[in-house]
Amino acid sequence: MLQVRNLNAYYGEFQALEDVSLELPDHGVTALLGANAAGKTTTLRVISGVLPLRSGVVFHDGEDLSKMSPAARVARGIVHVPEGRMLFGTLTVEENLLVGGYSKRKSKDYRKNLDRVYHMLPQLGERSGQMAGTLSGGEQQMCAVGRGLMAEPRILMIDEMSLGLAPVVVKQMFAFVQEIAKEGVSVLLVEQQVQHALQVADRAVIIEKGVTTRSRTSEELRNDPKIREAYLGV
Repeated sequence: MLQVRNLNAYYGEFQALEDVSLELPDHGVTALLGANAAGKTTTLRVISGVLPLRSGVVFHDGEDLSKMSPAARVARGIVHVPEGRMLFGTLTVEENLLVGGYSKRKSKDYRKNLDRVYHMLPQLGERSGQMAGTLSGGEQQMCAVGRGLMAEPRILMIDEMSLGLAPVVVKQMFAFVQEIAKEGVSVLLVEQQVQHALQVADRAVIIEKGVTTRSRTSEELRNDPKIREAYLGV
């Protein structure tokens, strides 16, 4: 579904990505793993169009997205849940969710999508009228992912989902990601919790210093001695 070829991206004069390549199938979970500042977040930003690429191509269903705006990519079903959640703290949970479904508001799908999110994440339904800024960290992350689902994604990119969350919430969120994937959404997951990520992902891509170094099934990477030593601590 998504093919990324030889991405090169810069922040000013600093090269953040060097010939990064990866592929996403039309379903399942792909984990994008690496150390801090390896280029994982930058990769998502380039795919979503938030950061322009210097060279390379991003294909979706065979069509080059390189010149498309972020809004046009969302309309195609490429949705980015950014690191830090980026909720509107003074809006209610439901208002934040409706922002995610804005492009669908002219149809009648937004009500169906809202009901779907509340069914999958009942905590949000219970707090629909609460200001998002007053939610717990776990509830805010649920709201951020729920906002992404409102856009009816075909590809859902989630950046650092477990950051700052309690272990019980982390477990719940990873189970939720698996549930999303079972519905036919292709999930690209940037995650520091490598052990958890490899348990839920079908495939994983390793990025180091802005360069993709490995792309394997999760099982192959779990059994790779270098990966076990570098990322799993065993």
